[in-house]
Formats: sequence, C-alpha cells, structure tokens
Amino acid sequence: MRAYVVEGWKHPSRLTLVQDAPEPVPGPEEIVVDIYSAALNFFDILQAQGKYQVKPPFPFTLGAEFAGKIASNSPIPNGCPFKSGDRVFGSAQGAFADRIAVKWKDVVPLPYNLTFDQGAGLCITWPTSYEALVGRAELKPGDTVLVNAAAGGVGIAAVQLAKALGAKVIAAASSQSKLNICKQYGGADYTVDYTKSGWQNEVLQITDGKGVDIVYDPVGRIQDSLKCIAFKGRALVVGFAAGQIEKLPLNLVLLKNISIMGVHWGLYKHKEPSRIPVVWEELLALFSSGRVKPVIYSTVYPLEDAMSGLDALERRGTWGKVVVRIRDEDRQAVAKL
Repeated sequence: MRAYVVEGWKHPSRLTLVQDAPEPVPGPEEIVVDIYSAALNFFDILQAQGKYQVKPPFPFTLGAEFAGKIASNSPIPNGCPFKSGDRVFGSAQGAFADRIAVKWKDVVPLPYNLTFDQGAGLCITWPTSYEALVGRAELKPGDTVLVNAAAGGVGIAAVQLAKALGAKVIAAASSQSKLNICKQYGGADYTVDYTKSGWQNEVLQITDGKGVDIVYDPVGRIQDSLKCIAFKGRALVVGFAAGQIEKLPLNLVLLKNISIMGVHWGLYKHKEPSRIPVVWEELLALFSSGRVKPVIYSTVYPLEDAMSGLDALERRGTWGKVVVRIRDEDRQAVAKL
C-alpha cells in the first residue's frame, strides 16, 4: 500500500511516498475505506514537523481528510449502516494513503451530486464554518458578514454559507486574483484587499458607516477588523493561519459592546457530540439542494506529488480546497445509480 509515512519530525518536503506501507488493521468499531481523494490542510505541514497539537506516535501516516468507498473486504461492525461500495467522506489520521481504517461513526454518506474530489475537503472546513456562523454567531438573514482570508478553504465555505443563509457578504483577501475567486466561486457581494492601508474604511462605506455584524477570521486579523465591526458585533476566532496568535485590546470590546467567540469544531466530538449530526443534516441538505458547492483548487495533485500541494499551500499560492487524487472515480457508474 502507498502512504506518506512519518517516522521522525521533518518538513513535509522531505517526505517520500512509501510503496509498501502496512495495510490498515481495523479495530472493533472501524471500517476500511478505499481512499479516492484526500484534502490538504495547513495543519498537515505543522504535524509533520511536530508543531501541531496532535502528535501521533511514530510511525504514522500523514493526512486527515478523505473521501472514498467502503472497501470490499471491510468488516461491518454491529450497528454500522454502511455496506461495501458505499461512498463516504470523513476525517481520521492517515488520509495520504490508498486505504484507511476509521471508526464508522466518523464517516458521512457522500451526496451523489458531489465528486470524491469535492467530498475530500468537507469534513473540517464546512462544519467549522457552519457552526461558527450559525451556532456561535447566530447569523440572521440581513446580517452583514466580513470574511477574512475568504479565498481559502474555510473562507470560501463561509462566504457561500453566509450567502445561502441570507447575509450580505464582504470578502477580504490579499490579492485581486483571490478576490476574483471570492466573487466567481463564493458569490461575495463585495470584496476588499486587506493589504491596503485603511481597508476598513471601504468596509464602513459599504455598510453606510455601521460596520459589519459578524467578522469571520481564520487567519489572525481580528484586531484590524474591530475597526469596522458594528455595535454589538460578533467576531469569530477560527484560526491563526498567518502564524501569529493575536493579543486583543479589550477596551475595544467594551466600547463597542462586541463579542469575541472561539470556534474549535474538533472539540464538539468530546464536549457536545449531539450537535454534530444536527450540523451535518443541515449541511447535507444545502449540498444536495445545490445552494452551496465545494470549491476545489485548479490543480488536483496525484498522490505521488502530494507534498508539492502542501508546498503550494504553505506559500499561500492556492485558493479553495487543495486536493490529492489517489484513484480515479467512475462517474459513469455513479450516474447510473
């Protein structure tokens, strides 16, 4: 079996594809999935170097998001609703490989109007964005939402979801090409370049001086965005992709009566598991209706070149979700179902 096996902390550019990795051995509540596509995440780069909070024991296989089919030789545990050949997506350690063993409760049926490439990147970005906007910020139709780093994986999902839920969306990014992506694929109402001095004034002009109701920030620009947040606005701390953990001036929080909210979707599995199926039910309905659609970066990498994809991600040269295709899907067969 092919896999990117990590035997010691190193930058992913130094990893090579192993051709004879051991086959996954499923546990009592696990199934085996033939992986068709896997998604790349910034934390994969950190994990390979031992800089991420999740540090599996050596050796381990890199990668955390995938889409594929239940393998023909997979065990089917008691209570598991899946069968061999079912199309699924999920999240588990070891996605940069031909196959993976995963708890059956950690996979979700893949809607038939989505490809494996599209399904590979659903499991982290979309529920994070949905829960941030709906569960934490309690978005309402008519709200104005500022999405920072809006062309990235979580950002473009947040743009689409906010639009689908009736908000006015201002997409912020670092270049005109990325802003074009936000308009073309995300449907953003307005765009601003947050590398330009005084960009917050553009946001205030768009909102007639009121400011935005919600700030969605996966990159570490909360402090800058507080200059254009509305009275009683909600600022969502989704991540720190720029590399710096911010220290916020709390006098601004007081003076504007705003709320700063953290969003860590992975913690729901342990702290609020009942919320997970609710979020997925609502998301799957949106996918099936076509109101939202996963955005895939224009270059889809073969497994042999997956580390080049991580390099492009690290250099901020990508948009949408970056995907590795491990085996081709027979879309003709899917169409007959």
